[in-house]
Amino acid sequence: MSTAESDQSASEQTILLGKRVRELRVSRGYTLRALAELANVSASFLSQLERGSSGASIATIIDIAAALRVNVSDLFSTGRPAMAHLYSRADRPVLDDQSGYRKTLVTQRPDSPMEIYGGEFEVGGSTGEHPYVHGDSHEAIIVVSGTILLQLGKQYFSMSAGDSIEFQSSMPHRISNQGDVPAELYWIVSPPSEEIQFVTGGND
Repeated sequence: MSTAESDQSASEQTILLGKRVRELRVSRGYTLRALAELANVSASFLSQLERGSSGASIATIIDIAAALRVNVSDLFSTGRPAMAHLYSRADRPVLDDQSGYRKTLVTQRPDSPMEIYGGEFEVGGSTGEHPYVHGDSHEAIIVVSGTILLQLGKQYFSMSAGDSIEFQSSMPHRISNQGDVPAELYWIVSPPSEEIQFVTGGND
């Protein structure tokens, strides 16, 4: 292989790496800053990497893969895995863990066309003080146990075990457990959408 061909191959690998890192970051719901902190790199470096304008050392690639909870090979792969893989509840990545509320990632295939999240709410727990939006994906909520109150725009829905609802993720929404027992639910979002943005006014 000539020097020019070698340089072209390296450039293509850099672009592929950056594209895959961004796809996986978005599918995991991480901001640039959040992933950068997990991988011990700067947000500006990570931004350059995702654009394909900067390469990364093997050590840094390993750190990024670990932060995204994937194999290094997944960062350079465009194909779908051939076999199913069982994930235990205990192995789910925790995306949010605060007083009275815990959110985990159920789907972990890096090329999944959707994301499924689990939500556990103690009595009085909620997704936050304000409603939030994320992209414009199709979202569904299925309540597994307990009772939750869903604020969707200016509407409120009381939902119990077995209830479900569908809406666009661009509509401000907030979930709280106003019952007297813990509640559990699942979110399904397709396609995976960008990071969460809280809406602090105009929906009360």
